[in-house]
Amino acid sequence: MKSAVGPSARSADIPATMLAVVFSAQDQVTLREVPTPRPGPREVLVRVRSSMICASDAKILAGKFPATKFPHVPGHEFSGEIAMSGDGRFAVGARVGVEVHVGCGTCDRCREGMYTLCQNYGKRETGHAHVGFTIGGGLADFAAVPIAALHVLPEHVSFDQGAWTDNLGVALWALERGRIGGGEHVVVIGPGAIGLCAAQLARALGAGRVTLVGRGDRLARVRDMADEVIDSAEVERLRGSADLVVEFAGTADAARDAISLARRGGRVVLGGATGTGVELSGVDLSTIVRGNLDVLGSLANPKGVSGRALALVAEGKVDVTSLITHHFPLRSFAEAWQTFTERRGGAIRVMLHPQAES
Repeated sequence: MKSAVGPSARSADIPATMLAVVFSAQDQVTLREVPTPRPGPREVLVRVRSSMICASDAKILAGKFPATKFPHVPGHEFSGEIAMSGDGRFAVGARVGVEVHVGCGTCDRCREGMYTLCQNYGKRETGHAHVGFTIGGGLADFAAVPIAALHVLPEHVSFDQGAWTDNLGVALWALERGRIGGGEHVVVIGPGAIGLCAAQLARALGAGRVTLVGRGDRLARVRDMADEVIDSAEVERLRGSADLVVEFAGTADAARDAISLARRGGRVVLGGATGTGVELSGVDLSTIVRGNLDVLGSLANPKGVSGRALALVAEGKVDVTSLITHHFPLRSFAEAWQTFTERRGGAIRVMLHPQAES
């Protein structure tokens, strides 16, 4: 195989077929042998070592992402080692994490570094790719990944930690979007995987106090990740107290709470409702106008932010390992899927290991 940069190097044990999760049609999922993908120009083949299930995978399966075409191999939170490469910057054997958005590189948004807002979304012929959404992902033994999506894992970051590359970038970007400052009171709404990353990153970036707001049994398990944990039913007592509020719950109630919790002149970042259909009502606009609030949307992880987040993991400032509550080999995908979707055993993130024997 030839690439745009010369002959490809490859490991010697790449099989012709691989095991993969396949969304064969809306609401239809199978685990079966499929041809191992061949990387195209500006792509490498990644041997997947660690791959997580995300709520977005369930939305893809339900047909809520029109740009996803069935049959489809999902998975957008994964890491592994390069098994085939034609790019000297990414040698065979290199350990990599993956961020999922790859822009066309030429539209106005991409030129600004905002490739997450690429104006050619879904147009593969332009170079755009959304790993695990518009192209095949990492719930498989191998994945063909654009080199623009790769981050070489720091020496002390494991494959399991590397699978958080995308999530960490999403959380860090929301905090940077909100211009987090040293010593500030930061409130994070939503104790899911990304919210828990955001709470820890806020501490790492010098927040004076971090408050985590949520509900359910999960709160008791994550108390060490914030200075205080508040049930959403008691959130009223925080009204007007936060310098920065970051919301990752994805509901209208959470967005309303976020706006009410910011102090006058404070900032609010809404990052949860990335799908359509969630509408915000019941907010008195004078709260925003007279309060001089900055209310900002935050989507994904542009400008290479995921790489900087991995550096904080390598320094031990963010713990994602404790957020991985379950491990399964890829062959046990059905059990893993039920564990995640039904929140069995307080599941936060469920990790699949495609190279595991059993």
